[in-house]
Amino acid sequence: MAKTIIATPNAPAAIGTYSQAVRVGDTVYLSGQIGLDPASMQMVDGIDAQIVRVFENLKAVAEAAGGSLGDVVKLNVFLTDLGNFAKVNETMTKYFKEPFPARAAVGVKELPRGALVEADAVMVIG
Repeated sequence: MAKTIIATPNAPAAIGTYSQAVRVGDTVYLSGQIGLDPASMQMVDGIDAQIVRVFENLKAVAEAAGGSLGDVVKLNVFLTDLGNFAKVNETMTKYFKEPFPARAAVGVKELPRGALVEADAVMVIG
């Protein structure tokens, strides 16, 4: 199967050797998003703003691929402080409706650019 690279100016440009997303058939693999503002490429301040920005960035990439966050079947969340997990859950309810995607939440030592949270996803569309 051929793969299609997904790119949008509405999410941060890749800061490494990766694509914002790759579609293979009806499956779209969304790369990890951190709290970078796509216009300025600067990190937004604070955990609450970063969580919102992460989901806004994922939403922009999902839409560029022809889907929506409602099409996400698997979400991975990485936090430098698992004490912020409740904040992620609270914000997720603004972006995802039941039935919620499968999800993993992992505590990590650090993330790129000093981010406090990162998330990636797998989406099925079509």
